[in-house]
Parts: sequence; structure tokens; C-alpha cells
Amino acid sequence: MQRSLEQRMAIKFCVKLEKSAAETIPMLKRAFGVDCLSDRQIFRWHKALAEGREDVNDENRVGRPSTSSSDDNVKRVRDLLNTDRRLSVRLISETLDITKTIVDELVSESLGMRK
Repeated sequence: MQRSLEQRMAIKFCVKLEKSAAETIPMLKRAFGVDCLSDRQIFRWHKALAEGREDVNDENRVGRPSTSSSDDNVKRVRDLLNTDRRLSVRLISETLDITKTIVDELVSESLGMRK
């Protein structure tokens, strides 16, 4: 994450110097080596910054959070299982409105229980 932020700042610097994306790519590859962004990403950021975008940080994304295995969900699953250990993953999922794959992950990995 930090490396890509540095590279986006470098792209912004190149845009301010009126360098083209084609001129920017070799400079970034030389500076960052194997950790360099892909050519496609460099073109995308170069275009956005050239069109007036000032912020080099990623925009917030809408939708479900990247993980549902929060401490709150672990506690909710643990409390439900403490009432009845025979509950199925499907029933827990429906009761708590959490996907079955996340419930399965919480039960097996976070709580260390087996089916």
C-alpha cells in the first residue's frame, strides 16, 4: 500500500512536469524495480491526475466490507453456539444474517471448533 502511494505521488510529479505516461513508465520502473505498478495502472493514474485529480489516495468503495470476521461477529456466533452447540452453519447464517462461508470460517478458525 505504501509503495503504491509513493508511486502515485511520483506519477503526480511527472504530470506536473508535463511528462507523458510513456515517459513516466520507464522512470518508475527504474526507481521502484519489481515493486512497480503495472503499465495499465500507471496509465490509469496518469490520466486521472492529468485530468485534474489532486488526491493520490484510493477512493472509498461501496458495498460489503472486505471481511465480515469482525470481533462483533465472532462474539455473536460464539453466543449463539453457547445456547445450542448443535446449530448448523446454515441456521447460524440465517439467524445472524452473515454468509455461510463467513460463518464456517468463524466457527472453524476464529473459534477453533469442528463440525
